[in-house]
Amino acid sequence: MRAVLLSLSCAAVLAAGCSQESAPAPEAPAAKPAPAAVKTERSHDESSYAEPTKVVIKDLALDLAVDFDHKQLAGTASYTLEWKDKAAKQLVLDTRDLGIEKVEGQDAAGAWAPLQFNLAQADKIFGSKLTIETPAQNAHVRITYKTSPQASGLQWLEPSMTEGKQLPFMFSQSQAIHARSWVPLQDTPSVRFTYSAHVTSRPDVMVLMSADNDPAAPRDGDYSFKMPQPIPSYLLAIAAGDLAFKPISNRSGVWAEPSMVEKATKEFEDTEKMIGVAESLYGPYRWERYDMLVLPPSFPFGGMENPRLTFATPTVIVGDKSLVSLIAHELAHSWSGNLVTNASWKDIWLNEGFTTYVQDRITEALYGKELAEMERQIDQTELLGEVKNMSPADQALALPPLTDRDPDDSLSQVAYVKGAWFLKFLEERFGRATFDPFLRSWFDDHAFQSATTDQFVDYLKKNLLPKNPNAVTEAELNAWLNEPGIPKFAAKAQSRGFSSTDTARIAWLGSGQLPSPQVTSGWVTQQWVNFINGMGEKLTLEQLAQLDQAYHFTGTQNGEIAMRWYPLTVRSGYLDARPELGKFIERVGRRKLIMPIYEELVKTPDGLAFAEESFGRAKPGYHPITTASVEALLAKAKAGESK
Repeated sequence: MRAVLLSLSCAAVLAAGCSQESAPAPEAPAAKPAPAAVKTERSHDESSYAEPTKVVIKDLALDLAVDFDHKQLAGTASYTLEWKDKAAKQLVLDTRDLGIEKVEGQDAAGAWAPLQFNLAQADKIFGSKLTIETPAQNAHVRITYKTSPQASGLQWLEPSMTEGKQLPFMFSQSQAIHARSWVPLQDTPSVRFTYSAHVTSRPDVMVLMSADNDPAAPRDGDYSFKMPQPIPSYLLAIAAGDLAFKPISNRSGVWAEPSMVEKATKEFEDTEKMIGVAESLYGPYRWERYDMLVLPPSFPFGGMENPRLTFATPTVIVGDKSLVSLIAHELAHSWSGNLVTNASWKDIWLNEGFTTYVQDRITEALYGKELAEMERQIDQTELLGEVKNMSPADQALALPPLTDRDPDDSLSQVAYVKGAWFLKFLEERFGRATFDPFLRSWFDDHAFQSATTDQFVDYLKKNLLPKNPNAVTEAELNAWLNEPGIPKFAAKAQSRGFSSTDTARIAWLGSGQLPSPQVTSGWVTQQWVNFINGMGEKLTLEQLAQLDQAYHFTGTQNGEIAMRWYPLTVRSGYLDARPELGKFIERVGRRKLIMPIYEELVKTPDGLAFAEESFGRAKPGYHPITTASVEALLAKAKAGESK
């Protein structure tokens, strides 16, 4: 998932309700996952109630109906279980605001019989623990359930909120712990399962999943899917809407609303080349197809690496391919994250840091070292600014246990940028001729497995460090993994392509003379970002007006520019930008792009009032994850104002 700043690249929990056939009374509200032991095993997942040392889901079979009128999925989830502890008598699953109608177990003769279950009262972060009594250690269990219209992992859009404005749209976002809001699961990345699904819907929408979508499948309201490779729960995904397909290659293509599909396919036309580059570095693509689904602008992230079907924001389609490293990032997850997965969210750098590094390598191979260097410099500069306001513990790659913390809230640029920076450090110390085969072997040797930081360090010490025993010290490793900030010995990215933007900015700030169009006409998005980023905290109204007249930043369709320009205008009191600023945050739901704007607005009473008004108009089209983020920010600002 690409959620942090430039890359070419939480949710409100509701009260649980249930219908408990053959079940005892609900448990007391002691619903939080048990804290880890004093010395934490890094494979332990504090964000899940599941007990994978006792039993694991090996296969999931869904039979669901999509109901747009009631904003609900309803049907059954059937599980094939592997019992590891012969004394275990319960199956414990994660849920969030699900209505559980009945639970059944299958006996050796194939007959289904009711099982007793308890659905605990909801914890505000982790949802409700579902405890199923399984004294016979049933190999197959089936749950009949329905989702809430406010499910944190689903967004339901009215036709007016889509590009085509004719049909409704629904899509999921399961990472980090939102899968439990639409399927009862062991919602932890330490458990992997295969799945199949039968989904029915109104016949005028196309349904897709993170599975074997057939580009030629008829739109008939009855769809079947299979995912033969085992995946963790956060990669379970579904979408339904007015969708058309256009191929890029024989194994890749674009799904999008009909009015967007041609434009998106043109923007992403290098995808097959990206797959080829990644395969040359890290081994074969193991997921058969790599398709992309362009979602409405309300999608809360840049992209989500759902296997076989990346979900992508339309905000990266700007016409010049300058932001398509988002696709490189999500594709890279096919090796780092989807293939080899962090065992718990405290080790998310194993997903995102590795992926950001691989994305950088793909970008360099296809678009040149300079573009990759520009991206790395922007990312590193913004990370150094972000860590100044972070707790020391959150600045480490190997995070402490996330007990009582929503893993969504623990995700920062540290996992992405510091993680990639660390791998770049290893690459530079050992050379690509040594480091590339090492990284490929990590993916090969841990394919379709979950891993921890401790496992990676052990693998590093056995398979890379002996290649050059003097290249990296134990103290240097510790500085990257366990200490706050960026090590002083880390080499910073330095882009030559930013020299023209830096020179132009300095000259303008000194003389008021903007660079000639001949200079700026060739600038790519990254250079414009660098140009704006260096402006400082505030400009005068006259300076902002001059920039606007020359470059039309206000009203830009480029989200990377907008997310930097609009906060600058707010800090500077440039009210001429406010109408377009309002339109932007009402139209776009991608958190990365809009949260910096909201954060500046709420710093003044006038801005806070404007933010509340804009949010009121935007909220019906925001994803629940985005809604929760904005609501929390507004509430904090209002509480501070009332003191």
